This record gives sequence, C-alpha cells and structure tokens, in this order.
Amino acid sequence: MTRSIAQKRADFRALHAQGCFVIPNPWDTGSARYLEGLGFKALATTSSGFAWSRGHADGALSRDQILDHLRELVAATDLPVNADFENGFAADAQGVAESVRLAVETGVAGLSIEDSTGNAADPLFSIDVAVERMRAARKAIDASGADVLLVGRAENFFAGRPDLDDAIARLKAYANAGADCLYAPGIKTREQIAAVVAAAGGKPVNLLVGAASELTMKDIAELGVRRVSVGGGLARAAWGGFMRAARTLSEEGRFDGFADAAPGTELNAFFRPFAQ
Repeated sequence: MTRSIAQKRADFRALHAQGCFVIPNPWDTGSARYLEGLGFKALATTSSGFAWSRGHADGALSRDQILDHLRELVAATDLPVNADFENGFAADAQGVAESVRLAVETGVAGLSIEDSTGNAADPLFSIDVAVERMRAARKAIDASGADVLLVGRAENFFAGRPDLDDAIARLKAYANAGADCLYAPGIKTREQIAAVVAAAGGKPVNLLVGAASELTMKDIAELGVRRVSVGGGLARAAWGGFMRAARTLSEEGRFDGFADAAPGTELNAFFRPFAQ
C-alpha cells in the first residue's frame, strides 16, 4: 500500500464534491482488492456481507469484530474505505461517541451511523435521540482531528416504517447535527430519490442499489445523487452462485453449477502480486 490514511481521506472527501460515483461493498480482503483492480475509486464495507462470511446474520457481530474487519480492509487497499458502522453499537450518545472514536482509529475515510434500534417493536430512535447520537458522532470525529466523512442514515424503509416525509425530516436534522452525507436506504423511485436530493440542500446523497434496477448510473447522476452503494448486493450475488452450484451437486449429483466459475488461473494471476 502506498497511500497514507490522510491521503485516502482527502481523496474520499474530494469524490463527494462533484459528479456521481459508485462505492461498491466488498466483504473481505480478496473482494476489496479485486474491486480496486477494476478501477473503482472508493469502497464501503457491508455489515451483511461480512456477517454472512462469518456464518452469522446481519447485525449479529460485535463491535470488536467489526473494528477488526475495518482494520483489515483499510490495510488491504489503497482506496478510501467507508464503514457501514450500523447504529454505532450503542444506544446512548456517549456510547456512540466512543464507538466512533474507535472506528476513526482503524483508518476509515468515512462512516455511517443508523437511527435503527434493533428492536422490532420500536425500530427507530426518536428523532431527538437520533440527533443527539449524530451530534456525538460528529464531536468524536472533530475531537480526533481526522478528516473522516460522517454519513447520516434514516432507516425508515429498512425498518418497516416507509414514511418518506419522516425520513426526509430525519435527514435534514442529521445534516444540521453535522452529517456530511445523507442516506435513506430503501428508496427506489425517481420521485423518492429526487425528493431526498432536493431536501439535502446540496449535501451529498448516497443511494443504495442492491438489486436489479431499471435505473442506470446516468439516470441516477441526472437525479443529483452523488454516490451509489450496493450494500450486500455483490455478496448476495456471490452467495447466489455458490448456493446454486452446491444445491445442484447435493440434490442432483451434477456439476453444472461450475459452468460459470471464475478460472483459477485468472484468480491466481490477479492475486499473485499481493504476495510479493
């Protein structure tokens, strides 16, 4: 690796200044390095993809496990890494601040904080509590002296509360509390996307496209979105190929699932330089 943490962070902030870019989501060192090799300019972790790779459901891993994962990916690539930092691994503002301090120390260039509680009966923090948590994250970053980009996430559409007006109110409040980039995962229509971009008041907006979509990157850029992430989409695509091949072998005794497998020679050729 040749770029310093400070350089990665500066590069990441510059990406958010204009245009629209894809920030794909690797789940391990190999996938991160391969995505870098394809020419992407930044990467973001995926809590779901990483959890599945460890044999757990999304949201079941500890803060320490996630911090170790962040260190691994930051060390694996010269690209800036944005952390899917879930809900900050704490309910109160003080706990969020401590978690964010630890995340900044891993070398990430950005991190997101969700307003989800993890409680199915009451899935979202009240907006007042959520804002207090966002302010605590902002203060922790500022106190560190690191130029880490803070992403405010309104989880309405993921938490079973698909209220666009409430999501927009939350995003505006998070922007005022210090979020640099705004994110409402789960919005899909042009109208929803345009409404969020308009409400952002010029702040960068992240759009999640984790499944097949009629929208192209050109369409999304024209709507004013600044960056596009895929969440667990790439991990699920990989798991889809694995599951189809494994089931065909188990249920039919056939090897057809290997037809589209990547050649081992190609993978070895790509990864061999990293051992030097």
